Amino acid sequence: MRILAAIILFLGLMSNVKAADLINFWDQPQHGGNSFNRLPPDQAYFDALRKYGASWVRLSYDKWKPARRDFLMGDADRYDGIPAEDLAILKQTLSRADKAGLKVVIAPLSLPWMRWAQNNNGKFDDRLWRDRARWQDAARFWRELAAVLKDDSSIAAYNLINEPAPEKMGGVKEHASADEMQTWYDEQKGSARDLPAFYEFLISEIRKVDPSTPIMVDAGWYAAADAFGYWPSALTDKKVLYSFHMYEPYEATSAPNMKRENPYAYPGSVPFGGSNVEWNAQKVSQYLAMPVDWAKARGVPLNRLVAGEFGCMRRLAGCKSYLEDVLTALDADRLHWAFYSFREDSWDGMDYELGSGKVNWKYWEAIEANKPDPVKRQATAEFEPISKRLKP
Repeated sequence: MRILAAIILFLGLMSNVKAADLINFWDQPQHGGNSFNRLPPDQAYFDALRKYGASWVRLSYDKWKPARRDFLMGDADRYDGIPAEDLAILKQTLSRADKAGLKVVIAPLSLPWMRWAQNNNGKFDDRLWRDRARWQDAARFWRELAAVLKDDSSIAAYNLINEPAPEKMGGVKEHASADEMQTWYDEQKGSARDLPAFYEFLISEIRKVDPSTPIMVDAGWYAAADAFGYWPSALTDKKVLYSFHMYEPYEATSAPNMKRENPYAYPGSVPFGGSNVEWNAQKVSQYLAMPVDWAKARGVPLNRLVAGEFGCMRRLAGCKSYLEDVLTALDADRLHWAFYSFREDSWDGMDYELGSGKVNWKYWEAIEANKPDPVKRQATAEFEPISKRLKP
């Protein structure tokens, strides 16, 4: 009996050590890139990101060819388990990242009852945020995925869902004032649009099968840096990372701006939150201080804050300055970050290794044929604000 008790105690201690090791990866600033490719990245892809000095990759699989309707879910409308074929592809991809020395944060763009708009004929899918009973299928998906991935040495965190927006069709505008957001949340608390409650539920289900792996949660309104403000407190679980994305001012940094007759430039006056705002290094710093102030007020260590995405159109006038200003602000608080994006094979807009010129026609030909991207990348001036900070 003493021997059995000793074995149980040893296994328990080893489990605790593993849990500590996983969250301790995030104790020091970690810098990486986003992978939102249409084909599962090959070994050269991960090796190249690691060679720049990245320590992690935020990996989305929703563009990969699925065995059924939706990759890894089978069908977001009728979830009935993870397709074995899709899971095998994911595991192989994780193995390549691990071989390159990169930690991986899994970041689904869809969940059961919430299909990513680009896989949904361009329509925003609000179903998950209208009926709390549908949370059960989302939780089942994550419980089953966590059960499979919990011992995978490449995994650094589960990012439960990319850019949730329960507020979008819930009656509150994007970048509303703090008072407006708080009033809205007070009315929605306990409903299907209660994002903190949704996360608490998913995490409780994941912890039934995986007590160790850190959880990454995005803020609402597409992970906006000002959307943690209405959260009354940190989540219960102590292994949670809080993530926001930075593309503000979106009217300037995004693709539609490049089609304007007179595109907005950075720095400059750009529409934001219903009025024109002068965006420059000071404004960027002020805006990015919002999640930091929220964390400090609620006792969340700053090494649990992550800029999960940030970027600008590489052909934007001032994109390099924008990246420099964003990174200067993030690094001032020693936050984790992952730039968007690394060698994306379906959209060239924020692939900074391509410089500021038009992409080679072979890039588009490969997309049409669903073949690997043949365009060679290299360090460029546009990539320099990121690449100089990735170096170990």
